[in-house]
Order: sequence, then structure tokens, then C-alpha cells
Amino acid sequence: MVKLDREETSVACNPEDLIAMAAGAKEKAYAPYSRFPVGAALLTAGDKVYTGCNIENASYSLTICAERVALFQAVAAGEREFVALAVVGGDLTACFPCGACRQVLAEFAPELEIITGQPGGPVHRRSLKELLPDTFTLK
Repeated sequence: MVKLDREETSVACNPEDLIAMAAGAKEKAYAPYSRFPVGAALLTAGDKVYTGCNIENASYSLTICAERVALFQAVAAGEREFVALAVVGGDLTACFPCGACRQVLAEFAPELEIITGQPGGPVHRRSLKELLPDTFTLK
């Protein structure tokens, strides 16, 4: 496996490791407008981790969240099964995905565990179903 800048890694992760990876991704965020950097680390069923950061745009609606960056990189690499997602935002003790990210994540992993916190701080966990109980589907 080639080491890519997107920080694809082969490792079994605990929540603290995922939070640390998300915090590392947060450092790469492009957030000149909100000044609210966010990082995400997505764990696949095969123990690979894909990271993402938020990328803002002067045309605000074109901004993309860290969670979707991580997911889209994983999907583009052929991944389809996901176990957990860690999110670190700004200096908040808990930063859960926005509604748009929740819906996109539910397309691939309705049973996903969402983990948030800061390195060395308390860990907050929720299931995606708790955060988005009535997911939109075409079924």
C-alpha cells in the first residue's frame, strides 16, 4: 500500500487513537472564514483509517465538511464498510457531524459509531442512528 497524503493507515484503532488522528487532520483544515477547523478520522471494517479536514470557500455553500472529505476519500479508494468516525472541531469538547454529513454517512454506514472529543479529554460516543433517527432513503 502506498502512503498517501490523505493519511490512509492500516491499524486497529481505539477511540483515543481516532481522536488523535482527527486532531492531526484538523491542523490541515482550510477555514479562513469561520476560523473553525475540523478534522475527521474514518475507520473502515478492514482497519484502515482515512482522514479529512474541512475546506471552506468564499462561496460558502461550496464549503465541504471534514467528515465528508474523509468518507469521499475512503469511497474513492474502494472502501464501502465503515465502523467508526472521530470528529475534532476547534476547541470544543464535543463536535458532532452536521445534518448533511449525517445523511451522507448514513448512505454507507447507518450503524456507524460517532466519536468526538479532544486529545487527552473526555470521549463522547453516539451511534449515527441516535443522531439521525429517521434517515432519508429511496427505499
